[in-house]
Amino acid sequence: MDSLPIDEILPELKATLGSQVNAVLVAPPGSGKTTRIPLALLDEEWLKGQRIIVLEPRRLAARTAARYMAQLLGEQVGQTVGYRVRLDTCIGSKTRIEVITEGVLTRMLQADQGLNGIGLVIFDEFHERSIHADLGLALTLETQAILREDLRLLVMSATLAAEPVAGMLRNAPLIYGKGQVFPVATHYLERRGEEGVEASIVRTVFSALTNSSGDILVFLPGAGEIRRVQAGLAASGIARYAQVAPLYGALSIAAQDAAILPSPAGERKVVLSTSIAETSLTVEGIRTVIDSGLMRVPRYSPHTGLSSLETIRVSRSAADQRRGRAGRLGPGMCYRLWTKQEDHYLEPNTTPEVLSSDLTPLVLELAAWGVASPTQLSWLDLPPELAFLQARQLLGKLAALEAGGTITKHGRQMLQTGLHPRLAHMVLMSAELGLGGIACELAAILSERDFLRGSDSDLRLRLETIHNLDDAKVNPKRMVTQDSDKAVCWRIKQESDRLKQEFGNLASCSADIVYCGLLLAFAYPDRIGQQRGGGRFLLESGRGAIVVGKQLVANADYIVAANLDGQGTESRIFLAAPIEIEQIRTHFAQQIVNETTIAWDGAAQAVRARVYERLGSLILKVSPCLKPKPAAILGALLRGIVQEGLAILPWTRAARQLRERLLFIHHWQAGWPDVTDEALLSTLDTWLGPYAYGLTSQAELTQLNLAAILENMLTWEQRQELAEYAPTHLIVPSKQHVSIDYSKPDCPMLAVRLQEMFGLQETPCVARGKVRLTLKLLSPARRPVQVTQDLASFWRTTYFEVKKDLMGRYPKHFWPDNPLDATPTNRVRLK
Repeated sequence: MDSLPIDEILPELKATLGSQVNAVLVAPPGSGKTTRIPLALLDEEWLKGQRIIVLEPRRLAARTAARYMAQLLGEQVGQTVGYRVRLDTCIGSKTRIEVITEGVLTRMLQADQGLNGIGLVIFDEFHERSIHADLGLALTLETQAILREDLRLLVMSATLAAEPVAGMLRNAPLIYGKGQVFPVATHYLERRGEEGVEASIVRTVFSALTNSSGDILVFLPGAGEIRRVQAGLAASGIARYAQVAPLYGALSIAAQDAAILPSPAGERKVVLSTSIAETSLTVEGIRTVIDSGLMRVPRYSPHTGLSSLETIRVSRSAADQRRGRAGRLGPGMCYRLWTKQEDHYLEPNTTPEVLSSDLTPLVLELAAWGVASPTQLSWLDLPPELAFLQARQLLGKLAALEAGGTITKHGRQMLQTGLHPRLAHMVLMSAELGLGGIACELAAILSERDFLRGSDSDLRLRLETIHNLDDAKVNPKRMVTQDSDKAVCWRIKQESDRLKQEFGNLASCSADIVYCGLLLAFAYPDRIGQQRGGGRFLLESGRGAIVVGKQLVANADYIVAANLDGQGTESRIFLAAPIEIEQIRTHFAQQIVNETTIAWDGAAQAVRARVYERLGSLILKVSPCLKPKPAAILGALLRGIVQEGLAILPWTRAARQLRERLLFIHHWQAGWPDVTDEALLSTLDTWLGPYAYGLTSQAELTQLNLAAILENMLTWEQRQELAEYAPTHLIVPSKQHVSIDYSKPDCPMLAVRLQEMFGLQETPCVARGKVRLTLKLLSPARRPVQVTQDLASFWRTTYFEVKKDLMGRYPKHFWPDNPLDATPTNRVRLK
């Protein structure tokens, strides 16, 4: 067995785990920690008769590590070393080292909280901070604290801020290992070009083939980019220089093995990989890395309640991991497709999944563990409260949790399926209706990438394609054309067949496809959508969504959206199916509420009493309320008056004048009612309510006698004093009754012809002589000629200037030299 850098720290690690139950190991990529450490610890005294569990973040890494360790022992996988990943297990009765994916550990803990028979759990590549790794460590730490004080935990990482992890592991010892990494020459772009990522990759691959030796590893964000680059390389004649091998999680095991195994002698290989090849997985023969600088990660938005895959810039640690792949065998070369200036702005680390992912599976796992709040466990990063609460709310809709957060029997059944809670609920509910087979097919389709992407979003087309895989007469419009898409179809078919068998040999037929929307609604009750016109839908959650273009589901009255982008005010729908309103009423009756609403209808200017049949934010039906409560009608009417303003009331001349008089007195005299807009609107129920009882509309409000209602706000004494304080009229010297204008409470006004005031020297007053009237003296044609509050001064001074003007305009009228001795009149008097 060749020596590796990790061998140097094995004695220290053995001694540490001999005396401590926890340890943290940090060692560079390529040091050998993944495969050497489990084998080195296998014969330790404290592990006698027990097994080692090694957690890997990806299935390919788990299978590869197990296979390599078995080779080192000269055995086949499944003997001393085995693996367990989703849909693939290779373990025998003598297996002592089990390499598993992180989700498998959670299943093991839920089945046996004590992890009996296991002496050591190794968390490899913990720096990737997957949500399963964080959850697995939190649960394992509690098992260690409560049930298994002897259980050893070893957290290993290539790039990790180790101190926080060591602190969480009760101040575990830190061990640092060395690696054998050769220098890697790093090349950056001088400037950003206009070409896209794929074209830049193709050009750089040919440059690297010319300027370097060995195989080339290209990092791309996803399978779509890999396929496009593969096509671009093929079109450029890459076959003359090297073989091209894609590498991503959805490929078959044979295809993945072809990518990671060494190239035959004399041949070169270009591996097009996602971030799967960053850590824990060694791709043999790599001397050059080409890094697009992009990665695709799931992002959950608590504001929309939706998850989506986002393409983001790699972090500093991820970029360094990728570059390090070129320095395993000797001096290497790394082409970074970004500029040096952009390099300075990379984030130090990738955001942990627990802070950015859908927490629904995690919350269900915690509930099964007996934990109602994540604060009851130890975490490096506590799951966000809002995302946690939204996940609990969804699980309540899926009947997985009680109101207090306790897991239900149905919730435990959902966990046992291994599916996402949404899909698990769908399959379980559908099986009760005899539709379990088609539900398994839907679950398999929704667990894979869309093989008809870019075509019609109707999920029924995907089901038809899967059903017709063995039929040579497939509709050509719905036939997948790319080999990669055909491979996805066959994987979906195999997975759906497995699920059908697991759930009790369920069957399906093409006729069941009509129930696609109903089955989707079991999984996505918050995404039942109601047509708003033009392919726009309102979802049960309250969010808007849209089907773009002329598609089959765009005109459906109701749909269920399985895949949306979660962007903007209206999410774009990528996968959906129609559902009938009666299916909603039948199968979601417990979530449907009948809500009686008695409210003011501004358009109708009336109170409307309606019964709304509501599913979340969706109004399924509106019908009149036949026996609304009179008190509720009155409340809605008064709220409508507040909404519309006091102008909606029947303000007759008498009512307006009385209100103005009251406003005037309130301004000058304490203890009188406040009849300002603000006061009246805030006390409608007191002064108006008794008179509006039984009325329902603006038209009926015209029946009200506002003047009498306002007068009833006064005490008996105030009614007697009203005329004294604020008389409606003043008898002027001409013996005429002239109305007083109280529209300005601080300045009551009397508009009167100047001639009618002859002989009066003092300015008239109101409010028992406290407030002088403002006199607006008018011409015979009732046009203002002077405004004054000092009539005596006007006669002495201003009158003579006014007289000259009036004599010229009104020569037939009498304009005396001494107005105080003249007889007042409201008629024409000749000289």
